[in-house]
Amino acid sequence: MFECGFIYVAGGLDPETCRAVIPSENINMNVIGCADYAQAEAAAVELVNKGCDAVELCAGFSNEGVARIQKAVGPDVYVGAVRFDSHPAFGFKSGNDAFK
Repeated sequence: MFECGFIYVAGGLDPETCRAVIPSENINMNVIGCADYAQAEAAAVELVNKGCDAVELCAGFSNEGVARIQKAVGPDVYVGAVRFDSHPAFGFKSGNDAFK
């Protein structure tokens, strides 16, 4: 079974309640919503400790956010990201401006 994670970031999210596991025959997708990059770093470490080998990040994570998550989980975990340089859901701001 492949365990992977997806973290999304938006103001007001609580990683304790904004979470789900979407199971399938071959993959468990662990989803966690966070209010900022610091919460996302903790969530990423939690996912790795659960056995996730890959973590994908929503488009709210710009370059700085992706780098922070990669640093938090270490070089042996694959970190990927959906990309918008200016996110339409955040008034066309970069995640670097919205979620420090």
